[in-house]
Amino acid sequence: MTKNDAFLKDVNDGLSQNPKYISSHYFYDKAGDELFQKIMEMPEYYLTNSELEIFKEQSMEIIESFNIDKNQKFELIELGSGDGKKTQHLLRALLSQNYQFKYIPVDISTNSLEVITKNLENHFPTINIEPQQGDYFQVLDRLFTSNHPKIILFIGSNLGNMEDEVAKRFLSKISQNLKTNEKLLLGLDLIKSKEVVLPAYNDPAGITSSFNLNLLKRINTELGADFDLENFEHAPEYTEEEGIAKSFLKSRKRQSVYIKDLDQSFEFRENERIHTEVSRKYDDEVLKKLLLKSDLEISEKFLDSKNYFADYILTKR
Repeated sequence: MTKNDAFLKDVNDGLSQNPKYISSHYFYDKAGDELFQKIMEMPEYYLTNSELEIFKEQSMEIIESFNIDKNQKFELIELGSGDGKKTQHLLRALLSQNYQFKYIPVDISTNSLEVITKNLENHFPTINIEPQQGDYFQVLDRLFTSNHPKIILFIGSNLGNMEDEVAKRFLSKISQNLKTNEKLLLGLDLIKSKEVVLPAYNDPAGITSSFNLNLLKRINTELGADFDLENFEHAPEYTEEEGIAKSFLKSRKRQSVYIKDLDQSFEFRENERIHTEVSRKYDDEVLKKLLLKSDLEISEKFLDSKNYFADYILTKR
């Protein structure tokens, strides 16, 4: 199955359901990557700066929590590496302390991998880097073939884009592949008030709206659909009690959308929504529930100055 075949199948499956949905994986074409970079620079999008502060201020403490031998080569595997802006602080500290490691960034976006590889090689000419393109679940098995000790990075609260049951399976799968005392550094957005969280997904400049609507533009371009973007609007929601932010694309009117590559039309009622993204927020108790069926346990926790974000060190028992 080609990349476009998978996209076509997932769009067909999602739009055929009630309620409709499309996976957030498909946000990230070249335009989507660029829009997400703009989102991360928004003052309302506190997630990036909160975790960036942790990496800037506490990289040495994080490295100490890894409990790794300086003289033993290890693999630092980052799932969903993005642009590497935060990770480069950790890499700089590791290199300055002469740790022996290979950095393996993993991302579904080929464009992101090309950008991070070029940037890091420019910043750190001696770095040993081996990018891997693919979906986290698909790539995991082939990442654990060597005998070198592993440290896994999964930051940016990317776990929050998974439903809880999927997150449990994901953490369990990582745990199964890790050896005793190996670590997972897991960056998670903490549960906060609606006044702080919602603007990060609904900024007044409309960048998050453009990011969400770009998904329909991509379906038009790659699958021959005729979505009229003016007939849909970005519709996010968040409640502190549930601790989950959700993004939707809402149909402004009753309409029909034709997808050429499927030779099929999909009907939309006025105000009918397509669910495009979930962004779960966490605390210690939520995380512990997700870890129940794994052999991972919380061994350290690093917080930013506002207690908005946490980088947890999880250790394999």
